[in-house]
Order: sequence, then structure tokens, then C-alpha cells
Amino acid sequence: MTTRRRRRDDDDGSREIAELAALADGSLSPERRAALEARVAASPELADRLTEQERAIALAQSAADEVEAPAALRARIEARRRAKRAWLPRGVVLAGAALTAVLAVGIGVAALGSSGSAETFHAALQPTDLVPAASGAATMTKTSSGWRIELRATGLPRREAPLFYAAWLRNSAGVLVPIGTFNDGRDVTLWAGVSPKEFSTISVTRERADTDQDSSGERVLVGTVDTSG
Repeated sequence: MTTRRRRRDDDDGSREIAELAALADGSLSPERRAALEARVAASPELADRLTEQERAIALAQSAADEVEAPAALRARIEARRRAKRAWLPRGVVLAGAALTAVLAVGIGVAALGSSGSAETFHAALQPTDLVPAASGAATMTKTSSGWRIELRATGLPRREAPLFYAAWLRNSAGVLVPIGTFNDGRDVTLWAGVSPKEFSTISVTRERADTDQDSSGERVLVGTVDTSG
């Protein structure tokens, strides 16, 4: 088989799959629909492929049912479904409903992402006399696992083992909670199991690997979390 023949066969196969998908979701034009349905009826292989496409649509519809979209959004989706039923041919109504379900998943997830934004705080980190050229910033995002803290610092010399930097959160009573260690401050991810709303002071210290797990007190960066929103 020549390369041109193989390419033509591949193109035909891709076009056929695309048409089967359109038949499954109701978007295939009426003039193409009748011809394709006749081919599907005469070919067990095409019938199996159509079943796969319909199963994918059903799965998307099931996912749509699990999306708890806001009431106003659900009303808009239902209005679109009714409008679609008004102009679709009778045989296409069910497939069109499945297509609307797919749209509902995308719209519902987007709405939940915009309305349910994760709680986020920021902190600017100022240098101390130990490393006066340093500076940094931290972004704290609430997750189901805790608070993810993205820290970026400049002007901090890289420290190699057994030397390293440690980051801490502190509350108004002076209680320190360690949130992670690192060697270079340019792109650091830390985690905290306490809220920065209560532990609102963030600091970075110079440390050495030894048996003393307390802070060395050698702070190189320090800042206050902005919780004003």
C-alpha cells in the first residue's frame, strides 16, 4: 500500500469516527444522518463504534448530573435544552439532550471554579541585617490537605547540606510552626497545617542539620500575612 493510499485511508477513518460522534450527540446534519444510519445498520463494526460514542455521551451526561451548578446556571442550561428541542428533528431530540449534558458539565465546572475560589493570602518578606540584600514574597492557598505556600526569594545565597533554610509561621503568642526547608529560595513550595489567619508571621531562618530541631533564630527574611482580603 502506497503512502498516499494509507494517508487517504487514515483520513477516511478519522472522518468516519467524527461523523459517528456527531450522530451520537445529534449534531450531524439531516442529509448526512440518513446515509450514515443506513451504513451503521449494515455494518456490525460501525454499530459497535456508534455504541462506544453513545456510551461516552452517556458518561458525560452522568457526570453532568453530579455537578452541583448554581440554580441560575441550571435554569439557563434547561432553557437551552428546551430551545434545542424546539428546532431539532424528532429523531435527534435525545442525542441533542446528551450534547446539552456535555455542555452542562463544562459550564457547571467553570461556574464552580469561579464562584468557589480557594481562600488565598499574600505576604511580603523583608530582609534582616543577616542578609540585607534579600527579599521575597509568599502566596498561601487553602486546600483540602492544608495551606500550600508558594515562596519566592531573591538575594539568598544557596545553602548546601548540612546547611539549609527553614520557613516558619508564628502566632501572636510566639508559637512557631515549621512549614518546610529548602536550599534555594527562587521557587519553593511549603505546606502548613495551621491557618495563616492565626499564625500570621512568616519567617525564614538559616539552619544546620543536627539534633536541635528548634529554630536557630537566625532570621534572614520576615513578613506579616495580609489577611485583610
